Amino acid sequence: MGPHGPEPAEVSEGARRLARTGTRAGEAPARTREILEGLTQLPIIAALVAAFASGLFTGAAIYITFVEHPARMSCGSALAATEFGPSYKRATVMQASLAIIGAGAGIIQWATGGGIAWLVSGLILGAVVPFTLVVILPTNHRLLDPWLDKASPEAGALLARWGRLHAVRSVLSLVAFVSFPILLTKG
Repeated sequence: MGPHGPEPAEVSEGARRLARTGTRAGEAPARTREILEGLTQLPIIAALVAAFASGLFTGAAIYITFVEHPARMSCGSALAATEFGPSYKRATVMQASLAIIGAGAGIIQWATGGGIAWLVSGLILGAVVPFTLVVILPTNHRLLDPWLDKASPEAGALLARWGRLHAVRSVLSLVAFVSFPILLTKG
């Protein structure tokens, strides 16, 4: 042993590891510990994301159902059909993203031990995507058809049908949104 501590040859392997990695033998490196600690937060993060995304989706869907679409319809079918295209294109990206994020987060919460109600609620929110693609999309395509006479009774009927179908999306998302905060409070 030298006057200032052990000589380099006398330093244990454990001390060299501690100096090199900041960990003791058998201990995970600091970054790995941080990652593992972060994973313990995944369920609450997923739950909060599910509630937030479903709330945003529901708010937008209810606004469209009870405010935007009725206002559009009050202007007559020619103007309503004309305004439908730009409104639909802008809303599609936002609503599809929110539905997928919220549903995915609900399913992740279930997968990390959150209980079956998280899965059911996530699937209910996620159901708006196939419902839109299978049930609403043909009406959307017809409304966006450049050959559609926007002042015709057909345009008015398509817009009325679209409003009813969109209300289904509002109800589905509302069910998920109401359930997520309830599930959050139950732990």
